[in-house]
Amino acid sequence: MKTLVVIQARMGSTRLPGKVLMPLAGKPALEHVVERVRAAREANQFVIATSTLPADDAVAECCAARGWPCVRGSEDDVLDRFLTALERHPAEIVVRITGDCPLTDPAMIDELVSALKNDPRGLDYISNTQLPRKIPHGLDVEVMRADALQRAGREAAACEEREHVTPYLYRNPARFSLGRIDPPVDLSAHRWTLDTPDDHALLERVLLALPPGAFRWQDTLEVLEKHPEWLSINSTVTQKTLAPES
Repeated sequence: MKTLVVIQARMGSTRLPGKVLMPLAGKPALEHVVERVRAAREANQFVIATSTLPADDAVAECCAARGWPCVRGSEDDVLDRFLTALERHPAEIVVRITGDCPLTDPAMIDELVSALKNDPRGLDYISNTQLPRKIPHGLDVEVMRADALQRAGREAAACEEREHVTPYLYRNPARFSLGRIDPPVDLSAHRWTLDTPDDHALLERVLLALPPGAFRWQDTLEVLEKHPEWLSINSTVTQKTLAPES
């Protein structure tokens, strides 16, 4: 079964405009995300999904310069962007990652994809994001069968279901078989996403302190345990609920 990772990314952000291409530990933030995704053994292919807005020409140009596949579509109907990505890069399984997660854990991607493939119930969707959360914002991974995503594309009508891609799946347990995987410890008090200048300041320190290569969430946690004073950098930042996409 082929697995396609779709990384949604655009320049628009109310709290940190241009964040996906913002320099972070020596390279654009989006490049960190791509490197993390490429390290996942279960990921056969990835594609960047951005919008057709002129501001997102910069994302498309970044992809072209690095040889990354890229699709473009509606600013607000991100679900349709995912369907376009799937149409151009056919696969049986789709992974959703957002471009503001430079600490994405490739092993988490592998774990969730393997769980979807091997679950005897025939899962349609599995994630580590369902409530109550145990992961930090910034380690979000959602995995779904392509036919479930296509069904959502046909049936989802609400604006937020189109904008946020997966609500139609996880809000309809009678229609879709759902699963979840949590880390062995509760990490929900941590914030490892890129959405504000304070987030950027923390991530810069963490990425420079981490070893090169396919580090895991445990490595990130170890760095922060060695530098507990860093936790205060973005401790006052609040997470938006079903915020506009990254």
